[in-house]
Amino acid sequence: MLGKKKQKTRRTTGHFDTLISSRTSVAGDINFSGGLHIDGRVRGRVVAEEGSDAVLRLSEVGEITGDIVAPHVIINGTVNGDVYASAHLELAEKAAINGNVYYNLIEMAMGATVNGNLVHQKEPVGLLGKDSPKVPEPATDKAGEGAGEAGAQ
Repeated sequence: MLGKKKQKTRRTTGHFDTLISSRTSVAGDINFSGGLHIDGRVRGRVVAEEGSDAVLRLSEVGEITGDIVAPHVIINGTVNGDVYASAHLELAEKAAINGNVYYNLIEMAMGATVNGNLVHQKEPVGLLGKDSPKVPEPATDKAGEGAGEAGAQ
């Protein structure tokens, strides 16, 4: 039919297999595949399975203290760490990132903030692939805690 546009279905609005509720706090790294929705607090790295088409969604009440590595990332909460989105990154109006952002394709709503560098990665290969930059391990201080925790209250 003329005049009717075909709408492209976005993977980022799909099914979420795992929910971390607003009443939940996780201390430690999370490795996932599929969809992960976070309303709670996570202190650790959140990493998608390599080669997957995983989606991480952080709601406006969610908070992650640690790095994020996933192909599709939607943020509307707070991230204290670096974000590595190999395919698509969406920053909603209440997104606040304190760290560097490595992306292939980015959408940023008015009101979203990034306190760090925005680095475009031209190749859409997985950020953990052999041809991609290596994701650094978090630095540790003498007490063995992550450097991102220094001065946190």
